[in-house]
Amino acid sequence: MVIFGLANCCYASDMRDVTLRQLAFLAETVRTGSLSGAAAQLHLTGPAIAQQLRQLQQTVQLPLLERGPGGQRPTEAGRVLLDTYTRLTAELASCEEELDGLRAARSGRVTAGAVSTAKYFAPHILAAYQRAHPGVRISLKIGNRDEVLSQLETYAVDLAIMGRPPGELDVEQHVFGEHPYVIVAAPAHPLVGISRVPFEQIAAESLLVRELGSGTRQHLDALFERTDLQPSISMEITSNETIKQAVIAGLGIALISAHTIAAEIHDGRLAVLDVQGLPIQRHWLVVRMARRAITPATRALWEYICRDGAGQLPRLPELS
Repeated sequence: MVIFGLANCCYASDMRDVTLRQLAFLAETVRTGSLSGAAAQLHLTGPAIAQQLRQLQQTVQLPLLERGPGGQRPTEAGRVLLDTYTRLTAELASCEEELDGLRAARSGRVTAGAVSTAKYFAPHILAAYQRAHPGVRISLKIGNRDEVLSQLETYAVDLAIMGRPPGELDVEQHVFGEHPYVIVAAPAHPLVGISRVPFEQIAAESLLVRELGSGTRQHLDALFERTDLQPSISMEITSNETIKQAVIAGLGIALISAHTIAAEIHDGRLAVLDVQGLPIQRHWLVVRMARRAITPATRALWEYICRDGAGQLPRLPELS
């Protein structure tokens, strides 16, 4: 005997009308064997349960329950719905576990950006963070300053490491370390070992410079703007690594972040010139768009960089 009769329906079945509440009522009715039993367990009335099951049956357009010796039991269509409900509740439980992980920063995804000068230590920061958050997936995008600012503005990265405040964007930023710039030369260069080299002598040297749009180039341009001197640029190069190799080869001198040259100074392949007015003392910043909602995983990385990022910076040569 079918518990509900089927009225003549003039519309097609649409499973989007089925609710989890209706499926839960069906499951409880089958479990307890009766509408009254389901109502008691769910703290509802029998008519309220019956109304929801009637609507569910009208949506499915098939009988869902039949009376047996032990009470109400599912028809074949009812079993299909109960199997679906079991899978849905399992998926929802799994979803809740994932959301718990996201809330606790145990999982999720973070995309970090870094200016090219920061590539010498940014991977170490991310590796240390990931050791503490192994379930978080991290991506790193490297570019010059203009490229990283574009990535921040378009939300291509969640946060970025850079050396100069992005005044053109509405950002939240935090200083996490010192960032000196120095002028380097090949060890055999005649200015190596001379104390307090006048900046006029630097202006007369062949300068190897980064491309327009890079933070290093902006620092160099600002340095010359404070004087009446013009730089003698012999070559524009888009890579710190290539600049270092060109300096080592004797093609010129270069202004460069001290955090990019620790290995070469240690090995005696580069030398820092003692120039009046240098080093330029700047800072490392972690930056994110102020108006963008921050995920727990991104916040945990932000807090790690603010707290411990300085400890991941390369050890510097002795600077004046």
